[in-house]
Amino acid sequence: MLFGNGVNYRQKMLIVDDEQLNLHMLEQSLNDLADIICSTGGNDALMKAETYQPSIILLDIEMPQMDGFEICTRLKNNPKTCQISIIFITAHQESTFEYKSLESGGIDFISKPIDMILCRLRVKNHLRLKQQEKALIEAKQDVQALLQQIPVHVSYWNSDLYLQYCNDDDGKWFNLPIDKAISRHASALLPDNIYQEIVHRIASAETEDDFEVALENSQNDIQYIQANMTKRGGQDQLNGMLLTLTDISSIRQAKKQLGIENSRLKIMLNSIGDAVIATDNEAKITFMNPIAERLTGWVMRDAIGLHIDEVMDICDATTQYRGQNPISIALKEQRTVAMALNCQLNSQDGTTYRIEDSAAPIKDDEGNITGAIIVFHDISETVAMAIKMSHLANHDQLTDLPNRILLHDRVTHACTVAQANQQQVALLLIDIDHFKYLNDSLGHSYGDLIIKQVAKRLQLLVAPNTTLARIGGDEFVLLLPAIDSTGQVDSIAEDIVTRINTPFRIQGKEYPLSVSIGISLYPTDAIRAEELITHADAAMYRAKDLGRNRFCYFSEDLERQLFKRHELITLLRTAIDTDAINVYYQAKVDLKTLKIVGAEALARLTSPTGKVISPLDFIPLAEETGLIHELGEQILTKSCIAAKQWYEDGYELQIAINIAAKQFTNPHFCASVANILELSQLRSDLLELEVTESALMHDFDEALTILNTLSALGLTIAIDDFGTGYSSLSYLKFFPVNTLKIDQSFVKDMLCDEQSLDIVRAVIHLAKSLKLKLVAEGIEDDDQLEKLKSLQCELGQGYLFSKPLPLDEFEQLLRQQAITGNKQEIDNTGH
Repeated sequence: MLFGNGVNYRQKMLIVDDEQLNLHMLEQSLNDLADIICSTGGNDALMKAETYQPSIILLDIEMPQMDGFEICTRLKNNPKTCQISIIFITAHQESTFEYKSLESGGIDFISKPIDMILCRLRVKNHLRLKQQEKALIEAKQDVQALLQQIPVHVSYWNSDLYLQYCNDDDGKWFNLPIDKAISRHASALLPDNIYQEIVHRIASAETEDDFEVALENSQNDIQYIQANMTKRGGQDQLNGMLLTLTDISSIRQAKKQLGIENSRLKIMLNSIGDAVIATDNEAKITFMNPIAERLTGWVMRDAIGLHIDEVMDICDATTQYRGQNPISIALKEQRTVAMALNCQLNSQDGTTYRIEDSAAPIKDDEGNITGAIIVFHDISETVAMAIKMSHLANHDQLTDLPNRILLHDRVTHACTVAQANQQQVALLLIDIDHFKYLNDSLGHSYGDLIIKQVAKRLQLLVAPNTTLARIGGDEFVLLLPAIDSTGQVDSIAEDIVTRINTPFRIQGKEYPLSVSIGISLYPTDAIRAEELITHADAAMYRAKDLGRNRFCYFSEDLERQLFKRHELITLLRTAIDTDAINVYYQAKVDLKTLKIVGAEALARLTSPTGKVISPLDFIPLAEETGLIHELGEQILTKSCIAAKQWYEDGYELQIAINIAAKQFTNPHFCASVANILELSQLRSDLLELEVTESALMHDFDEALTILNTLSALGLTIAIDDFGTGYSSLSYLKFFPVNTLKIDQSFVKDMLCDEQSLDIVRAVIHLAKSLKLKLVAEGIEDDDQLEKLKSLQCELGQGYLFSKPLPLDEFEQLLRQQAITGNKQEIDNTGH
């Protein structure tokens, strides 16, 4: 808010009410209008008023220690707080309270229950009035200076309408400076429509007149002017005239906007109108508004004079118990009474409504009860919506089965009952086998139909006291409470597997399905709902590993596997977060010269005890948990930095790095590789990415795009473990592949297995034909080396040359080769 001195100032407002709920509600609704200070009444309110000097105090009347009227009186008698505007708030509706409020020094009166929209408008208007009041006080302190600064044209004219005085020194209003305007006639200075109005009104008998004029073609963006003329002299003679002109363009615009807002507010209030019924002190009806007529089914002319109980037939919605009407209680106990919860109104036409609100007594000037008023509104839709929302929050939208939230509650309850009765609880986690492939191939709409049919078939198999829930895309959980033996569980699980095997018919086509079921028992396997579901999930995966289409119980062995898996995930995540992943390097040598020409980077994870964990254990886990992206980025970064250092040390070695399938399909993978090359400053042709055949064949078009993008960076692409995957020759034609790596399983067996030798020979021939580089993996003895050399294989790696080494040991191997230059030394150092 801005006062006359131009200083930003946020007004303060004190809210006084002995009910914390009212304080909180008002504070939340009004805190954007002013800084809010709260008080529960009494001396605390007086002290805070004097300390904080709020612009406005919202003051509740009925408070235990000191009522609002006494607080108001003390505030007005205190010179430090007497200027504070006070708005009274009370549930009393009678006019006597309004009179007393005004007599006590209040400026306004707000009734309870509070209409927050109306309350905000009133508070906002009074804050604006306080703002204007402060501006007026400041203006009076220096009226002469203000006269020169205010945006009001002030002028004095003689009897012949020649200008005698004007505060428009710079001629901003009519583009004529004061020195040229003095003594000129009004017709030459003022716009014609203003001049004509003045001439017309001079002839009237009024000594003071004001009018509004619209200006056309104004150069100062003034659209509307408020003119005020005060004539000097008698009725028949004009001695002079004081004229003020005020730009009211913004006011007119504000009034227009206020009119629009008032219209909106009126429509809103009519739309959300509450029912209102008033009675005399015997609870006989004296007034009903149209909303009350609609809800009760009575018209006011028929209801007047009848007892409230005859017109308002209210009872408990659940028990149908009919208690006293809130008006009767309000009259008897002389206090505001809230309507009972779960209240139902039975209309005369047979319609029932759920209603809520309150009743309050009406008192005269002497405090005598003259009647009461009840305000209520229909909450039937709200109650129905609450019931519906509760159902939606606890049920799956596709199948209408209980969801994970409701299942958790029922599992917990079942375990509690089973513990008391010394029984068991079984939890079966049912997963549709290969559903993802079916969903992807047929489309999600077909997938949803299958899920619905599976749910219906499962519902036909379960007893009424059980709970069937859907907790994921294709995962269901069956809760069996109060079982006496696992034989019951076996029978149900076998029945589910058998029944699901019956093909599902959708739009004339049959689709065979199977399920894998994991079973955990309370209290044998777990004592908490979360553990039961986790253990059933582990058992379900065991069923899938055993061939699917079966059920499997949780066991101690599975528990140990789960614990080991959890430990490994924690270790892996910690290693990634602390950048503690180790990278080992295995030499890649030229089989003719036995010179190291490159290296393959291999990730290693070290346990807290110092044990090196095989990538075969943690790489699949990293892919499963999504940690593979951060892990792969760290390995790629460390490897490129190492290769860059080797190059600077005089070793021009190509570094090869394995890329997991999930890394390869990451949409940000190519950008990550480019960033790491730029960060490490490694020459791109010294980087080779090794990709498996299965990763390439997942999505041919996507793989082609990614490989072309990577190839454009200047690096090379190798197919790892060639011959063990899809072995489709088509991708060798279309993909920008540079290297084939012969899998070590073929190299290992080629001297004793003719088929393995034929495969090695065929791969080498294929690479030669396609002009691809060849690398043989797993070379462990001289016979294998000699055979590969005779087949003209170019490069190789294996324990014959060097096992995977930490960075410092690998660099020592490079230095040793530079000194000795022979294979024997390399071999000795590698082992």
